[in-house]
Amino acid sequence: MPYFEFLETYGGRFLEGSLITVVQFVLATIVSVVVALSFGLMRMSSNLAVKSFATVYIEIFRGTSLLVQLFWIFFVLPLFGITLDKFTAGFIAVGMNMGAYGAELVRGAILAVPKGQWEAAKAINMTPAQRMRRIILPQAFVIMLPPWGNLVIEIMKGTALVALISVTDLMFEARQINISTFLSVQTFGTALIIYYVFARFLITPFMRFFERSMARKIGRA
Repeated sequence: MPYFEFLETYGGRFLEGSLITVVQFVLATIVSVVVALSFGLMRMSSNLAVKSFATVYIEIFRGTSLLVQLFWIFFVLPLFGITLDKFTAGFIAVGMNMGAYGAELVRGAILAVPKGQWEAAKAINMTPAQRMRRIILPQAFVIMLPPWGNLVIEIMKGTALVALISVTDLMFEARQINISTFLSVQTFGTALIIYYVFARFLITPFMRFFERSMARKIGRA
């Protein structure tokens, strides 16, 4: 089958799958940002219990496979009375996994803020919460954005695994089309191109724009 005929026949299904992938990506990114900020700050807590809890979470989610975590959330949690539909289980698993990596980026960026900034904020009698919110986090945010750009692309690629619990995303549609047509080159070639377009022409330019925008806001441009 000629490639353009293939696209004419199955293009609608690729489009539908791509839309689901975009929604999964956006929701997983939101979850990962919340997890990263929360556990990154907890890792810096002076409370040993809070710090230990955050450390255990990060080590477990970084040290085990995203696929295993996805299956645990979808197939095992119902045995403990926690049942999530496949769509929700998908983006939560990806977000929690990537958030564990992001938490270390947050912690590293906060520690990279010059000590003089901490001392200046303390000298003007800011509370710890005020220092973090108004002085430290804005500067740390600029520091962490470049590595977060890579992590966001990893989130996009990680969403491909949700097809294994039958979320009808781009990868699920590609597999179904390949099973019915055996046109592997056309099918997975199209999926590859779509993922590349998302990463190269949507995510990367947005993250670079975001980096420049945040740098200007704190006077680092």
